[in-house]
Amino acid sequence: MTANEKAKTFRAMHKPGEPFVIPNPWDAGSARMLEGLGFKALATTSSGFAMTLGRRDYGVRREEALDHGDAVARAVDIPVTADLENGFGLSPENAAETIRRAAATELAGGSIEDSTGDNSAPVIDDEGLAKARIAAAVAARNESGRDFVLTARAEAFLYGPADLDKVIARLNAFAEAGADVLYAPGLPDLEAVRAVCEGVSKPVNVLVIRGLISARLEDFASAGAARLSVGGALAWSAYGTLGEAGAMLRDGRFDCLAANRDGAKKVAPFLKA
Repeated sequence: MTANEKAKTFRAMHKPGEPFVIPNPWDAGSARMLEGLGFKALATTSSGFAMTLGRRDYGVRREEALDHGDAVARAVDIPVTADLENGFGLSPENAAETIRRAAATELAGGSIEDSTGDNSAPVIDDEGLAKARIAAAVAARNESGRDFVLTARAEAFLYGPADLDKVIARLNAFAEAGADVLYAPGLPDLEAVRAVCEGVSKPVNVLVIRGLISARLEDFASAGAARLSVGGALAWSAYGTLGEAGAMLRDGRFDCLAANRDGAKKVAPFLKA
């Protein structure tokens, strides 16, 4: 499929109450494996990608994120949407430029969040600015002449307890600005998921994190979710296994390698020649 065809396929997948799982690869190899396991769409992870560069989350430049998203999208035959952080700047022009350039890649979609990068005030407080940024991103997408699924993210719950009504109001503002999918990562429980899904007019992506990990697919379906992602969790798990390598130095033991002795055989079927 062309990038446009992948975007149309991706758009059609979003059905409230019929959620699909969209895992988050951190490079082309992990993307190929996830596609081979049967997933029908993928989403990049900013933290996972940053780890491949030896950096913390939000330590990636726009050009790097776009090149990474394009590379992942070209590695697979299914739709890929990109974590584009806050658009790499707080102005509407920043958001527009990021989406304009993303729409020129093989990506099927991308997300813009309302984070600031400032720990003392991590979320954009100005409602008008937050909405204007999404409106500018939508305009840039429309001007591109191709389909591109835009996800708008309200980040408040990632930084601690938040006012659910205010988050829903912000998501509705993003919907009014033209966002295709709404996303409030960090929702604490299924009741919050249900409140968001019932309180907005567009499909909702849910980050399976913290108190939601024990929920099952049918629980998210009942709550009205359209899409389920896992953020950097898979990347963190993969990199976390490296911690076991310390046993080779600390204890002179090599049994830490036993669990993955067949790893190459498991990976090989998903890799291109």
